[in-house]
Amino acid sequence: MSRLTHEAHGVYAPPVPARELIAHSADGARLHVEVHGPEGAPAVVLAHGWTCSTAFWAAQIRDLSADHKVIAYDQRGHGRSPASDACSTEALADDLEAVLAATLAPGEKAVLAGHSMGGMTLMAASARPRFQEHAAAALLCSTGSTRLVEEARVLPWRAGRLRTRLTGAVLGSRAPLGPVTPVARRILKYATMGPGSSPVMVEACARIVHACPRAVRHAWSAVLATLDLEAGVRELRVPTAVIAGSVDRLTPVVHARALVAALPNCVGSTELPGLGHMTPVEAPELVTARIRELVATYAVKTAEAERIAEIKEGA
Repeated sequence: MSRLTHEAHGVYAPPVPARELIAHSADGARLHVEVHGPEGAPAVVLAHGWTCSTAFWAAQIRDLSADHKVIAYDQRGHGRSPASDACSTEALADDLEAVLAATLAPGEKAVLAGHSMGGMTLMAASARPRFQEHAAAALLCSTGSTRLVEEARVLPWRAGRLRTRLTGAVLGSRAPLGPVTPVARRILKYATMGPGSSPVMVEACARIVHACPRAVRHAWSAVLATLDLEAGVRELRVPTAVIAGSVDRLTPVVHARALVAALPNCVGSTELPGLGHMTPVEAPELVTARIRELVATYAVKTAEAERIAEIKEGA
């Protein structure tokens, strides 16, 4: 059994940040923020999902920080960000705005990537002025905008009221997860990962998820159960790519396909055969490569275009 909150060695061990800071949200909530990589490099902002932490992005941070400024933060109540009574999509948007304000210079562009609840954070903030100021492009990984409990396939039954009610009870349970045991690993793998996930992937996810306080897990489950961010999807006008696992039980591919259909500026959709909900861990190289493509195509070109425009204005 283990109570270590993340992997200590290997690709899923969180890298040491170049600096750490606290961002203060609109309601005073304190958010733990990490900045990796060189200042002045193209920027990437990573928002993790429900029950996770910055450690979830370890593989992406390790790769991208060689030549990008990578910003990762703990959602309120997760990781090293203290819990708050205010749990809502508005709070998610407030928190992202606070992180952007604390880490990016005025007008500085970044690619924003969100997994699960992190993707919902991007949708919730899409109409906010600071989001629109800083977002060059977005990546939505394993996420959805509404009907999360109704569409979830954690319970292998036919869709309907009974499955929805019992799924809500399971996902919203107040029961402690306890230490990471062989049984706990099997349960987490079944619910959140593809059948081919390696033991090291399962272990990495289990340590992170089991570290989330049960009160926080329950509080955010209530928000996700009534989620409706369809208006936020329509406001997400920056170039946006979508990634989903074909056997995701928490946010099945029906959500990804709905996002692709509704996004004003979708620039690609990838369905990964045999993968589950934890795509940044299950397919780290692919997710990292997609982020790099978005940076090269949109963030870097946008910055160059703005510099040329400034030169012309000053001539």
